[in-house]
Amino acid sequence: MNPRPLTAYEQRLIDRYSYCQLGMTPQAFYAKWQVSQEDIAAICSRSVSTVHRWFRKGRSYRRPTAVDLRHLALMDFLLEHFNQIPENLREALCPSNHED
Repeated sequence: MNPRPLTAYEQRLIDRYSYCQLGMTPQAFYAKWQVSQEDIAAICSRSVSTVHRWFRKGRSYRRPTAVDLRHLALMDFLLEHFNQIPENLREALCPSNHED
């Protein structure tokens, strides 16, 4: 099976996404939403100890990656707008295994 070629519009969408600087710090996410550091670890697919280091100061501090910042920004977007997304698109984006 051959992959489908991209249209000019789809290529522009890829270019736009590639330059998007979407990001949210763990501290900003934690301040905005009543979540635990364990929740943040699950969102970013990181260990809890790694997330704990994001909140420390000094030598034990560890900086989150750009991927971590993007995960938190996307989760923030979903928390803000999930119910505005049509149900079929919500299911395509985040399939549920149970009824909400």
